[in-house]
Amino acid sequence: MTAASATRQGGPDLSVTFCGIRLKNPVIAASGTFGYGLEFEDIVHLDKLGGFVVKGLSREPMTGNPPPRLYETTAGMLNAVGLQNIGARAFLEEKLPKLNELRNIVVFANVFGYTREDYERTIQILNDGEGIAAYELNVSCPNTQHGGIQFGSDPRSLDEVVTTAKRVAERPLIVKLSPNVTSIAQMAHIAQEAGADAISLVNTFVAMAIDPQTRKPRIANVTAGLSGPAIKPIAVRMVYDAAHSVKIPVIGMGGIATAADIIEFMLAGATAIQIGTASYWDPCATEKIVDELRAYCIEHKIQELSDLTGGLIME
Repeated sequence: MTAASATRQGGPDLSVTFCGIRLKNPVIAASGTFGYGLEFEDIVHLDKLGGFVVKGLSREPMTGNPPPRLYETTAGMLNAVGLQNIGARAFLEEKLPKLNELRNIVVFANVFGYTREDYERTIQILNDGEGIAAYELNVSCPNTQHGGIQFGSDPRSLDEVVTTAKRVAERPLIVKLSPNVTSIAQMAHIAQEAGADAISLVNTFVAMAIDPQTRKPRIANVTAGLSGPAIKPIAVRMVYDAAHSVKIPVIGMGGIATAADIIEFMLAGATAIQIGTASYWDPCATEKIVDELRAYCIEHKIQELSDLTGGLIME
């Protein structure tokens, strides 16, 4: 759609495309914050979103970490849910058929494993499902004892797990990177060279909180992942660094709560974005931000939103 045709039809063109997948807008609900999508069906018009990423799926069901698993900080949230999920096979049998009954939605499947073989087998199971647009390879979760961040923080391990996943994936592969690294640009480049079709970043930062009264950790897991507005400036910088080190699309996330935040991430180099923590304080946040984004584009005379990707002016 051209800018002129978008204008004639009553508004700016918010659509974005990556990995051959067209989204009606760049707003994607992030994994771990939107359940399997079905939980939000009664309160959010799912077809208004660009898409959503389901909870991280593993080869076998996972119970997650013991409570307490969430703690609100001054400018964000700590979480150590531990990737609780029903398992890839149950997702195909119980959740995906119901999602396929919905119209005009784009579903991404987040994939997690403790070993390379776990990732491989989980993807093979999901390959049998219909209606999944792409896989998001979670190599960055800081809230499990094994796997996750261990893959995302070591260059060799990242290369190996992405190569393994790419070999069996029958859909585009998005690699979700950890911010808990020395060089995000290096890790982004490794993911690209190993076969990633896109990257998403950033996941949460390793953090912790202590109750001064009890002298005990606020989170049962002791450490947790910090998300929310507190991490946004760092996330924007990391998206900028990653986007300038790869040729594949970048999906940005980290503290996004307004339309202006989305514009900021896109100018830094993001093709699309994900919203996570905002859904905790307002379950309708994703849909509201889509409306706000449209209004923002009209106010600022932005005809084609995708033109903003990488449009930071340095002078």
